[in-house]
Amino acid sequence: MKDVTNDLVLDRILNAERNRLWRCWTEPKLLEQWFCPKPWHVTDAVLDLRPGGEFSTVMHGPEGEEFPNTGVCLEVVAGRKLVFTDAFTPGWRPSGRPFMVADVSFEDAGEGRTHYVARAMHWTEEARKEHEAMGFHEGWGKAADQLEDLAKSL
Repeated sequence: MKDVTNDLVLDRILNAERNRLWRCWTEPKLLEQWFCPKPWHVTDAVLDLRPGGEFSTVMHGPEGEEFPNTGVCLEVVAGRKLVFTDAFTPGWRPSGRPFMVADVSFEDAGEGRTHYVARAMHWTEEARKEHEAMGFHEGWGKAADQLEDLAKSL
């Protein structure tokens, strides 16, 4: 049985087609438009969609904050599933401080809608609590709203 005690989960039905949501997750210029809640924004997205391929972004805050995030893809199932982590950097080099593994899935829900599940899996309770305190539920929820809006506009 999976230990899910250190998981944070966003589980929604989005009013957008799966293929459009997938594009928003896998095309760098689209990802940059929705990936973090406004007024934050993302630049420099690199998405090499294969196991070991780079998954990186730079998040920018409204006060000039800058947070580079570099990791790798672990699993890519085109149109259906994307799993990535910051535990490794490209070349399978261990990162200084692994924080989480993200597992994002997309399933058709009928009538042009998609069952969207974004799961942040943490190594420790401390890391999960840190992510919750950063505003996981509100932030990932707002980002999902932005994702849905962008996907519907494509």
